[in-house]
Amino acid sequence: MKLSQLLGEAATAGLGDLDIAGVTADSREVRTGYAFFAVPGHAGDGLGYAADARARGASVVVAPRAAEVSLPLVVVPDVRASLAHAAARFYPRQPRIVAAVTGTSGKSSVVDFLRQIWIALGREAASLGTIGLIDKSGAHYGALTTPGPVALHQTLDELCAGGVTHLAMEASSLGIDQRRLDGVRLCVGAFTNFSRDHLDHHRDLEEYFAAKMRLFDTLLQTGQTAVIDADSAVAERVAAVCAARGLALFDVGAKGRAIELLSVAPSALATRLTLRHAGETYDVDLPLAGGFQISNALVSAGMAIASGEAPGRVFAALASLRGAPGRLELIGQRDGAPVFVDYAHKPDALDKVLATARELAKGRLVVVFGAGGDRDKGKRPLMGEIAARAADIVVVTDDNPRSEEPAMIRAAIVAAARAAGSAQIHEIGDRRAAIETAISWLRDGDALIVAGKGHESGQIIGDQVLPFSDRAVVEAALRGKAE
Repeated sequence: MKLSQLLGEAATAGLGDLDIAGVTADSREVRTGYAFFAVPGHAGDGLGYAADARARGASVVVAPRAAEVSLPLVVVPDVRASLAHAAARFYPRQPRIVAAVTGTSGKSSVVDFLRQIWIALGREAASLGTIGLIDKSGAHYGALTTPGPVALHQTLDELCAGGVTHLAMEASSLGIDQRRLDGVRLCVGAFTNFSRDHLDHHRDLEEYFAAKMRLFDTLLQTGQTAVIDADSAVAERVAAVCAARGLALFDVGAKGRAIELLSVAPSALATRLTLRHAGETYDVDLPLAGGFQISNALVSAGMAIASGEAPGRVFAALASLRGAPGRLELIGQRDGAPVFVDYAHKPDALDKVLATARELAKGRLVVVFGAGGDRDKGKRPLMGEIAARAADIVVVTDDNPRSEEPAMIRAAIVAAARAAGSAQIHEIGDRRAAIETAISWLRDGDALIVAGKGHESGQIIGDQVLPFSDRAVVEAALRGKAE
């Protein structure tokens, strides 16, 4: 492919006829004939790797400013966006329907539910996000909620080549902000909710909110549909952004007008819903528990309808939904006490999952959780306070401490927990021991939530990722009891 085809004639004056064999922002991935995009990052200026790219065979450097690089150089105003659009042109095929959802919590469940709905309706569907890529061949786990633009567009191209026509994907604030989704031909977007998260990347909540809004004010096109959880505290702000862009609003929930939630009747791990859409009333037996799962299911239903599916068939498909891996996932029981694994690793998510678990626990509610290192430290006391107020027994353990001292992370949580409520507070640093100990305390009527890692299969300690699965540890502990 010619450089002018990737970047446009105006940007490549005098260089447009260069043959380009690939695009990347990682100098280690450069091969002969590649275009190297010098993207600035946390570790340093991308231009600092131009010499390495040249040594590996790069033909041209694309950068945000002029520099001496001993290679042909193209200067662009937004190198991240240029990389994404170049990747979209280099890997041009995409599924016919691509739907993206943003919000603080619920994204993984929404895209998983939407994939399940589409499959139930006979579509060739896949989902992409924190859980990884899930298609008809199974789950392929990834490291990022929203992959880098080159990997993303290559994936879209491969999915399309493999027959996938419908893709549901998560849109993280970092992914949106870093232009990873630029060039994706979206058909519908959605918003779940908004609470504190990623303040290790964004300066404040307003910057975090603005990053998410870029899905609606920039990436979606006028006339396309935005599905919004109308019960979110910021729903009106999101709706205003969508209106200014000229998007069609499809709001769902108790306050929703497109899908109105009329009544909720919980029973064990299921919920009976009465919904109204376009003047028709529907009764749905949703095989999921908790208000947050109801919200996620309604957002996914709204996205399915917005993508062209028949409403009656969509609502019927809700009755067969399965919870996403690691999202209030029932692993087993000990002496009649259910044990769940959940991905909740931020204050709002922990609050919601514990509120749902409280309804399921006839006896004591037990929670095991920690907080990640090298991330927003302000979340730690908030999570400690929430756990102490919501649970009867709190076990504070390690999550992914990364480069931080694990004991310091735990101390911040424990101090806030002990000051906030009357729950029993225990500190057990070793996560396996913490889970096994909490299970050993269970008795009939209790419920245990192991929160924080969900579907993850590793624990990050220092610069190592050690094999670790909450689900596997819980399963082994429950088998040990049976044996």
